[in-house]
Amino acid sequence: MTTFSSLINEIQDTTVSGLTKRQVRALTRITDLFVAGSGQHSKQQIELFDEVFKTLVAVIELETRIKLSQHLATAPDAPAALVRAFASDDAIVVAAPVLTESTALSDADLVVNARTQGQGHLYAIANRRTISDVITEVLIERGEPGVVHTVAKNAGARFSDGSFRELVARAGDDAQLALHIGMRHDIPRHHFLKLLETASASVCAKIAAANPRLANAVQDAVTEVIDDINQEVRKHSPDHARAKSRVKRLQNWHELSEGNVHAAARAQNFEQAAVALSVLACCPIEMAERAILNENPGVVQVIARAADCSWATVKALLLMTAADRRISEPDLARARENYQRLEAQTAKRVVEFYEARRDAHTIASTPIVPETPAGFGNRHDLNSPPLPARQAS
Repeated sequence: MTTFSSLINEIQDTTVSGLTKRQVRALTRITDLFVAGSGQHSKQQIELFDEVFKTLVAVIELETRIKLSQHLATAPDAPAALVRAFASDDAIVVAAPVLTESTALSDADLVVNARTQGQGHLYAIANRRTISDVITEVLIERGEPGVVHTVAKNAGARFSDGSFRELVARAGDDAQLALHIGMRHDIPRHHFLKLLETASASVCAKIAAANPRLANAVQDAVTEVIDDINQEVRKHSPDHARAKSRVKRLQNWHELSEGNVHAAARAQNFEQAAVALSVLACCPIEMAERAILNENPGVVQVIARAADCSWATVKALLLMTAADRRISEPDLARARENYQRLEAQTAKRVVEFYEARRDAHTIASTPIVPETPAGFGNRHDLNSPPLPARQAS
């Protein structure tokens, strides 16, 4: 029977031709000896095997480990236990090839590696062709700027809503990261708006210039750049189109009411909440969007009061995760007191002032709903009075 020592000697033999393939065969034979009866082992036994393989791999000289790792990285049938052992190697020159390329590593393997290894290992994982959101979450949580930048610009990486929120927050004082995030085609629009609100004018311009569809929209002023980019993104957003269509139907049926804003806010549906609030408050869509996303709770209170919303709806808007306010109970209590003191007439004057200022500097945004039939006589855009909020409810 083949002994482990003879197999180790075969692995370490640097005089044989066809060196790497022969060494891999020897390691694979060791694998076979340990995992005979695969599928019948417990989780603890598999973990034990992995530790044994780490020990075996550790006795191989560095140069040989590098060659073996490079070979295993592209081998479609590489034993997962061996690949995990190389992925955990302290020497990043050994671990990097399998971490970046091997398909034998599962998401669970990569998450464990990302949680326990150093920045070099995280960087290698960040360069994989595809990365799931459970892995990117760990990379963003533990990664230093080099790792976070790499995963943010990786087109094959996928991010959860929470990960996008964290990326946008970190981009507040990192212009290069903001640029990487802003150029991603999969970033949810509410995170994109938040990014543009906090990014510098030069970063906003670069984001636009990198996308030919947005390049013509770039102007000099920061606000104009943001609004123009947002208008282009909004125009091509399926979620916004669905929200606009729904609100249009409700308005045509005279069924649009505060309840639609409340339900959308409770459901964390940013597009539905923004569009419905915009129509009810008779304000531009960008104003409603900014109010929902603004960290200052007073902004959304003004728009909500102009829409004649109750405190229950305002509270739902304040608690929307899109703004990432993380508002406390005492903050909510203060916000409620302020909202109760805010008069509707004052809120409507603020909206009118905003519209007048916008009219003086830029072209109005596209109407949320088309022109209404004769007899209603209003258009909901920035240049003319919108449809009365409680027309038919």
